[in-house]
Amino acid sequence: MAHGPAKGIGRWLRATNHKDIGTMYLWFSFTMFLLGGFFAMVIRAELFEPGMQIVKPEFFNQMTTMHGLIMVFGAIMPVFVGLANWMIPMMIGAPDMALPRLNNLSFWILPFGFSLLASTLFMPGGGPNFGWTFYAPLSTTYAPPTVNFFIFGIHIIGASSIMGSINIIATILNLRAPGMTLMKMPLFVWTWLITAFLLIAVMPVLAGAVTMMLMDINFGTSFFNAAGGGDPVLFQHVFWFFGHPEVYIIIIPAFGVISAIIPTFSRKPLFGYSSMVYATAAIAFLSFIVWAHHMFTVGMPLAGELYFMYATMLIAVPTGVKVFNWITTMFRGAITYETPMLFAIAFVILFTIGGFTGLMLAIAPADIQYQDSYFVVAHFHYVMVAGALFSSTAAVYYWIPKWTGRMYNEAMGKVHFWVSFVAFNVTFFPQHFLGLAGMPRRYADYSLQFADWNMVSSIGAFAYGASQLLFLYNVIATIVAGRKISDPKVWEGAEGLEWTVPTPAPYHTFSTPPAFK
Repeated sequence: MAHGPAKGIGRWLRATNHKDIGTMYLWFSFTMFLLGGFFAMVIRAELFEPGMQIVKPEFFNQMTTMHGLIMVFGAIMPVFVGLANWMIPMMIGAPDMALPRLNNLSFWILPFGFSLLASTLFMPGGGPNFGWTFYAPLSTTYAPPTVNFFIFGIHIIGASSIMGSINIIATILNLRAPGMTLMKMPLFVWTWLITAFLLIAVMPVLAGAVTMMLMDINFGTSFFNAAGGGDPVLFQHVFWFFGHPEVYIIIIPAFGVISAIIPTFSRKPLFGYSSMVYATAAIAFLSFIVWAHHMFTVGMPLAGELYFMYATMLIAVPTGVKVFNWITTMFRGAITYETPMLFAIAFVILFTIGGFTGLMLAIAPADIQYQDSYFVVAHFHYVMVAGALFSSTAAVYYWIPKWTGRMYNEAMGKVHFWVSFVAFNVTFFPQHFLGLAGMPRRYADYSLQFADWNMVSSIGAFAYGASQLLFLYNVIATIVAGRKISDPKVWEGAEGLEWTVPTPAPYHTFSTPPAFK
């Protein structure tokens, strides 16, 4: 018996359409972003001034852990999977993703994984309190009883990532339109192809790490327990062998987004397409062989420190190629500064600052001062927030007219950008000073000499959080009542230029949306 299309909640529960699943990923990731952001507000409220004001140190530790886990695994990774679901089939001329039911499953296990993770905060013993890197023995010998729920949640999230990656690879390799060779694909598709292979390579490593934790906690093994012949430093090696490629899993799709936006608003093709592809692949490869630069203070041999120092610095070369290509694309272009372009330019500037502080952290002797200080927090957020979040915000502004057929409020988008840009720098730039002055991270209290910059940082954080509510309002208003893009008034202010469709050409040789005549 034939059935019509599913209506209501059934449409979403049984969704196999890549657009519906992409939409669910985007809304889920924004929900997690607000939750993780709330945890960050608790952290910054407590650090507003010295002394204990709002929460107990134990709960503060739970907040730092949950903020990191939810932002990395719940907000940033799913937003790029949502963009991949929406855009990859369209960009390569595919009717849908290759494995639609797997696509549905890979999304629907995510809410359960994160519900499990967040619910630990309400269980006896409290949520995980050992930092988002969950170093042993803090996460094994001294862990709260809820650690088993945390481990199960991580397994579910990892399974979702692997299924999503298999789907993306199968789609890109098998469903491209006739004539679209790999070197004619949009860079966003290339970045996701490389990212998907990275995910499949490293998520099982994370699964292995948390399984060894499970065994140590419940079955008497001693993988990470020195008293039983194990080694706590082994955990750090296993975790960072996953964790460093994970950082690039988060940022490489952002490179693809920026490589789509900058050519569009510069009215020029992307400079150095093939070098961008090779640079992205080089970054992905190098990300596997630099993991121990997170561990310069564990007492590794001098030869090991030298190797990881130089290998880490080597990543700056392909990254520099990408930044050079973006700037050269803009050079002598007919640039207009719409909201997506503002976020893209901010990405290039702030991500480059994050890259330079990363080079500072790569210097092994100097890292002994920086390690576990607020300097690392500042560096990490310049890469994650200014990198991943600014680019995903740019992507939403850039593609929401395509998704909804309606135009967002440009003036409100620009207000959102400028408040976010200023507030972000007010929040995180002072943390460089705090770290160099000696303030350790993940502490609920601090000495009086750190008070002024912490107050500045907290004010910036509250402003940044408030600006995201403006973004949420703009997106909902666009969907509900935005001007239809068929309305000529939408294009007022575009210098009165006529909007035309260009002649067909390989995707990366013209700007998208179509160029102005």
